[in-house]
Amino acid sequence: MDVNIKTIKFDATDKLQEFIQKKVGKLDKYCNDIRKVEVSLKVVKPETAMNKQASLTVVLPGTELFAEKICDTFEEAVMESLAAIEKQLGKYKEKQANI
Repeated sequence: MDVNIKTIKFDATDKLQEFIQKKVGKLDKYCNDIRKVEVSLKVVKPETAMNKQASLTVVLPGTELFAEKICDTFEEAVMESLAAIEKQLGKYKEKQANI
């Protein structure tokens, strides 16, 4: 599984990148078909609370899953996006089992 982290108009710290790699790497236990995961991080409306946006795109054979959350911290936004992706992966696996 290839993990691509994009930051828009800022540089992510090594600690943040390691956190994302570790958490996204756990998606393998939900589905072995994942080809690529793209994580986009962006600060929306600077100087306000709830301004860290994380977008996750998971590329699977024949489909893509997407989740986007805005929170106080990037870690929180990534975790909430991952929770949404995990639900979508469950539905994806269910559909695959019924084929």
